[in-house]
Amino acid sequence: MDLDVVRRAPLFSALDEASARELLSLMTPLHMERGDVLFREGDEGDHLYVITEGKIKLGRSSVDGRENLISVLGPGELLGELSLFDRGPRTATATAVAETQLVALGHEQLHGLITASPRVAMTLMSALATRLRRTNESRADLVFTDVPGRVAKALLELSQRFGRPSEGGILVSHDLTQEELAQLVGASRETVNKALADFATRGWLKLEARAVLLTDVERLQRRAR
Repeated sequence: MDLDVVRRAPLFSALDEASARELLSLMTPLHMERGDVLFREGDEGDHLYVITEGKIKLGRSSVDGRENLISVLGPGELLGELSLFDRGPRTATATAVAETQLVALGHEQLHGLITASPRVAMTLMSALATRLRRTNESRADLVFTDVPGRVAKALLELSQRFGRPSEGGILVSHDLTQEELAQLVGASRETVNKALADFATRGWLKLEARAVLLTDVERLQRRAR
């Protein structure tokens, strides 16, 4: 396990090296394959998780079966922390979109940690505030931004998490199907595919299997505004 990756998580960033290693020793390692469900919307929340490798998607389902993909999380990111504070049910379903490694921390250990280190509580609240900002931005985008603009913005956000420099641009291995990418944007697969094809024709990107090579980030940034 890469401790440097774990230390990026808000849960660990406020701790010194010795305290971080001690906390990690209390956490339970988990392994997931693509398609495995970590928890479901409505489940009782009793653990938070830190992703050490791989990717997890968070999604919600409507009563008629439609799905909305809220976000995709990767190494160093937290999930499941909300229900630890209000003891409410899970607000989304967490599913692995790639082979994934995590570590889990239960209620009692977290509460003890927060009591002993108020800085941990502050970093966790900061992480929750950041997630709330993202949610507000996503809602505004659904109202004020057209589908191509939302596609460009989603690709740029995915590149910040999962992109790496490659020959000809930034390779973003997002591991999402076309349907999942459409759910993330909040549009039909056909409309999203049309936008992607248009971007490819303009030379802004190249499409690959569950990945995309961004070849003109500046143009995508302009389109995302």
